[in-house]
Amino acid sequence: MALVAIMDRLAIGEENALGDLYEHTSAKLFGVCFRILKDREEAEDVLQDVYLTVWRRADRFDAERASPITWLATIARNRSIDRLRQIGRRGGDRPMGEAEDIADEGADAFAALADSDDARRLTECLGTLDERTHKSILAAFYGGITYETLAERLSVPLGTIKSRIRRGLIKLKGCLSQ
Repeated sequence: MALVAIMDRLAIGEENALGDLYEHTSAKLFGVCFRILKDREEAEDVLQDVYLTVWRRADRFDAERASPITWLATIARNRSIDRLRQIGRRGGDRPMGEAEDIADEGADAFAALADSDDARRLTECLGTLDERTHKSILAAFYGGITYETLAERLSVPLGTIKSRIRRGLIKLKGCLSQ
């Protein structure tokens, strides 16, 4: 896969590789950031932070554990959620409801993962989870929905969502390691 080769080049410090990675992944990762932050400027700032993080941590990428797009989307998701929390602490000066909707025309993270050999195993393991946990994990990790938003949508306490997803991820890890 081309992204794995780019990640290998990044790991050895090849500067051109970062531009290649940006060219192949920026639209998708911006979509992840924007879906969570609902603010174009914040999403652009977070996206820049994502690529700085990738530049510094490229040597930690392990193609045996995840595909490059999954690894990158996870970093983008985590950075976006961190920024969302940071905005919330400082009171947020922009109303979230007024952000313009931008459709991400690319495949979602689950569809990108489906192109890999890991997709079959992940699908099988997700199938072993109860329906609520299965849907919660898909919404949070492949839909880019924050735990807080998911709790509101499902009308359950935030702690319940966190526990449900944590237990589900532990089961997935056990299933995938077999």
